[in-house]
Amino acid sequence: MAETDQVAASADRLAAMNLSDSVQNHAFSDRVLILSIVGRPDGGAGLAGQRVRAGGWVKTGREQGKGTFAFLELNDGSCPANLQVIVDAGVAVLSKLVATGTCVVVDGILKVPPEGTKQRIELRVESVVHIGEVDPAKYPIPKTKLTLEFLRDHLHLRSRTNTIAAIARIRNALAFATHSFFQEHHFFYMHTPIITTSDCEGAGEMFQVTTLISEAEKLEKDLIKNPPPSESDIEAARQLVSERGSAVKQLKDAKASKADISASVVELNKVKESLSKLEERSKLKPGIPQKDGKIDYTQDFFARQAFLTVSGQLQVETYACAVSNVYTFGPTFRAEQSHTSRHLAEFWMVEPEIAFADLQDDMNCAEAYVKYMCNWLLEKCLNDMEFMAKSYDKGCIDRLRMVALTPFVRISYTEAVELLEEAVKGGKKFENSVEWGIDLASEHERYLTEVKFQKPVIVYNYPKGIKAFYMRLNDDMKTVAAMDVLVPKVGELIGGSQREERYEVIRERIMEMGLPLEPYEWYLDLRRYGTVKHCGFGLGFERMILFATGIDNIRDVIPFPRYPGRADL
Repeated sequence: MAETDQVAASADRLAAMNLSDSVQNHAFSDRVLILSIVGRPDGGAGLAGQRVRAGGWVKTGREQGKGTFAFLELNDGSCPANLQVIVDAGVAVLSKLVATGTCVVVDGILKVPPEGTKQRIELRVESVVHIGEVDPAKYPIPKTKLTLEFLRDHLHLRSRTNTIAAIARIRNALAFATHSFFQEHHFFYMHTPIITTSDCEGAGEMFQVTTLISEAEKLEKDLIKNPPPSESDIEAARQLVSERGSAVKQLKDAKASKADISASVVELNKVKESLSKLEERSKLKPGIPQKDGKIDYTQDFFARQAFLTVSGQLQVETYACAVSNVYTFGPTFRAEQSHTSRHLAEFWMVEPEIAFADLQDDMNCAEAYVKYMCNWLLEKCLNDMEFMAKSYDKGCIDRLRMVALTPFVRISYTEAVELLEEAVKGGKKFENSVEWGIDLASEHERYLTEVKFQKPVIVYNYPKGIKAFYMRLNDDMKTVAAMDVLVPKVGELIGGSQREERYEVIRERIMEMGLPLEPYEWYLDLRRYGTVKHCGFGLGFERMILFATGIDNIRDVIPFPRYPGRADL
């Protein structure tokens, strides 16, 4: 079935479902989702006359008719639209209901409002089931427009705002789209470890995982509370062992009874054990254990250095070299002291890996995946995208459509540098100089996508000196089979490559980059035993959300941002 036919069929099924005669409670709650009322093509008008229970948080509330009734705009997060609720004073104390942030559960009848109002349906309340009150003087998220910077100081409540809730739904949609795309193309979802002993990027900017510090602090407190034994304590214990040993010998020499000798041996063993514990405790020293002037990681939890992963790629390759098509989707970490709007210390990556595939296949997969996500948002999350277009970036929907419909430009790194050099000659000023061998900066990437081509661009065959050791060395010995997908608004969205499958070549690359071989021996085994050409890429999930929504700061598109100095909640 053609893609347009699938979309049309999907829309028909949705319309048929939404225009059914009754609205159902949520499968695991005794309430109706507001989405299932106001999200229908008729705005809910076809449900007039039905009794429902609805719950949500008050966005705005106001008493009318000299306090005889109140209007509430109720939202439960299931969609950007609110349900208008009308409560008479005889049903509840109105002053408890109207404050922004109040949680309300109500039973009532859906009715078509008078002509001239923007609502297609409203709920006339018959009874109030629950009120979660709010003190307006203390509630930090009033209905006034708040900056995203302000909301970062209230992470636990910011999801109640229209913007953060819309971003959450868009993030959810993109995650669903990710799994759908790869499952449809016969990829297996693999869970790679968060704790690792290898540095995928070779950058060294990794968070260390250790119990040495907490164990050292615990020991220090213990030694203060129970000081280690003195030399005289140990000498006294040794003397006691000697005495008990002599006692056993005397009993044996005197041919004493077996019971007496056994009892004496038990006493000897007790004092020996006590001496052993004292000698062991006397060796305890405060501080982190060291050996030969360096930290002794054999005493650590994993008996070696361990880190939070910067990528699941190396590990997921082990499965690509066994079950062919795989992907991982999870959190990654970078201990980079960066305060820019593009960097986080904890972020999510989507990393597929494809066996029996080369760089061309890699680029094809990356382009298809990005287009799939854009189409998904346009088809399944359009209301939230319209909110983002209205509130933050009026061009975001057009940008999605352009990417979904336009073939990506593909140019080599050398061609990209030549285009940038031509721009400089023509008067274009870049903060970062342009020459062959540089890692393209965000301004270079955005010039190519927003000015030169005005569409996504895939740049491939980068200099080996600026790329990781696992990327396949090209025949020119200067470049590697790497590719980056660049998009308007954010620059680099995807980075990938054909992996180096030749054992001798990748071994040489590891040593060339000054990395130790030992942690990568298992990785080299994939080339020693049944090596296969394969490729893959990584998509920064938060960057995809930035691209889709037009939001400027990456800290606003992840629920709980972690960056230098901040790890709230």
